[in-house]
Amino acid sequence: MSKRHPVVAVTGSSGAGTSTVKRAFEHIFARESITPAVVEGDSYHRFERMEMKKAMAEALSKGENFSHFGPEANLFDKLEELFRVYGETGGGQKRYYLHSPEEAAEHNARLGVELDPGQFTPWEDIPSGTDLLFYEGLHGGVQGESYDVAALADLLVGVVPITNLEWIQKIHRDNAERGYSAEAIVDTILRRMPDYINHICPQFSRTDINFQRVPTVDTSNPFICRNIPTPDESFVIIHFRKGAREKWGIDFSYLLSMIHDSFMSSPTSIVVNGGKMGFAMELILTPIIHRMIEEKKKLG
Repeated sequence: MSKRHPVVAVTGSSGAGTSTVKRAFEHIFARESITPAVVEGDSYHRFERMEMKKAMAEALSKGENFSHFGPEANLFDKLEELFRVYGETGGGQKRYYLHSPEEAAEHNARLGVELDPGQFTPWEDIPSGTDLLFYEGLHGGVQGESYDVAALADLLVGVVPITNLEWIQKIHRDNAERGYSAEAIVDTILRRMPDYINHICPQFSRTDINFQRVPTVDTSNPFICRNIPTPDESFVIIHFRKGAREKWGIDFSYLLSMIHDSFMSSPTSIVVNGGKMGFAMELILTPIIHRMIEEKKKLG
């Protein structure tokens, strides 16, 4: 675990809602005047968009499993290297995956290149003088025979809605933002399932804190749900891994007093109304980040 150069990772599956946690961290960073080195998980995929389509078609023709969730489609060794190098030196390299024409235009202007959506920008050095590394993506807690990303994160946060809700969110997002049909999205979910079980789910046994949203409305068949349950139509279970409470000085009594209608469902879990998720995140994560920065300052 690094102290001089902390590494913070938020991990969650496609459709999990990691952007909610990312926004909570952005608020904390702005309020605490912290400068993060932000790394997007998509930038550590192995293939650009057209390459991925070709690799996927080839794998399917052979009856092989292949998806963005598995090691074959990712640079886990490069991600592990980034966490290690940043923890040791505060440096490292990153790149960007261009999701949209807007992102492509922004980075083309910044770098003087001509790239299209679906491509990666060139690798570039992380700017000097950042306070911590902040990763958000699919694989912040991944482990395997030749890589161990989870071991290099000083704080590892999981975002894990129950599976039905995760699928509902993914179907709605991919349809509205990317124009995919419901049938194509379901095919993707099915194709990814082996990698989801083997490489995504195990991460949430390694996280320090998990935020799991559970809807209180019927989501029995996620493939026909017309609406995503609202925050107020759900609870959020906040679970602290064994040792995390002591590690970060988590005070459940304080949290219960600060979050209206919250309650403890187990000795390591607190339940809050879904509408309070962002508030609860900031309440829990702010003192943790503050402690990291204070320890960093002590070390000079």
